[in-house]
Amino acid sequence: MEISPAVADVRPTPWTGRFDGDGDEHRRWWQAVAPQTADAAAPGGTEAGSRPAVVVGFRSDEGVRRNKGRIGAAAAPEAIRQALGPLAFHLDRDVFDAGDVVVEDGSLEAGQERAGRVISELLDAGKLTVLLGGGHETAFASYLGVAGSEAVKSGKRLGVLNLDAHFDLRDDTVPSSGTPFLQMARAEAAAGRELNYAVVGISEPNNTCALFDTADRLGVKYLLDEDCSPEAVQDFVTRFLDTVDVLYLTIDLDVLPASVAPGVSAPAAYGVPLHVINAVCKQLAASGKLLHLDVAELNPEFDIDSQTAKVAARLVNTLLG
Repeated sequence: MEISPAVADVRPTPWTGRFDGDGDEHRRWWQAVAPQTADAAAPGGTEAGSRPAVVVGFRSDEGVRRNKGRIGAAAAPEAIRQALGPLAFHLDRDVFDAGDVVVEDGSLEAGQERAGRVISELLDAGKLTVLLGGGHETAFASYLGVAGSEAVKSGKRLGVLNLDAHFDLRDDTVPSSGTPFLQMARAEAAAGRELNYAVVGISEPNNTCALFDTADRLGVKYLLDEDCSPEAVQDFVTRFLDTVDVLYLTIDLDVLPASVAPGVSAPAAYGVPLHVINAVCKQLAASGKLLHLDVAELNPEFDIDSQTAKVAARLVNTLLG
């Protein structure tokens, strides 16, 4: 029996941005991004061999609401697209937009499963997938997609790298934006594997002793925000990459200082400098191991002059470059 392809809940709409001309020398993101189609889902790449990238939105506030955070992240995918649209397009790959998965009426788990199916299919078609959250419940949707892909099912060693001020290992009866990595650890254990999880930017005052204990019990590797010099972070990431075949990167924008990323649910009093986070993104893009990435916790309602959205767009641009 033929299985229908997984599709997002809302089809993509045209991107917009500044117009300087139709030539390649004038091209911006809004002119380069095309809607995801059945033909675009077929395996293949650009002439230079780069995997095409596909953007998927995950419009979700439910995990943040359950975690008693500031609501507004469901508007983030559109805000990031608006920030990406005017950027000059220097990428050596095709980029497509597959639309959005929408979490409504509190149905977080069903939305995560739908997003996961979309991501798995795109990964199996040879795409580099980019999920735009959403609160950090986005991460478990990403995990479902990555774990369901042929790359992981075939036995490749998966690593999960989180750029975040928080472990998000909360043990709660109700899944939320604070629980995704404990959910991953339990799912990996059920599959007979161990979660290979590392975090850059942990804020000691914003994670309880119980969370540190859980991290230690699970063998989580982490670097505190106060220790995130460029050299220390580069070395930490290099050592982690040596343990994996394929990488899932998740960026919680609250890893950045509040002065850089004010538009998040939990602004950071300290944070990791933007140039350090951007260097990590360059390092990962150059590694050849990046399978999937997501960006989470942008809250446009609390952003200032779209500053946080522009930072998110710049990091996505770096990762796909």
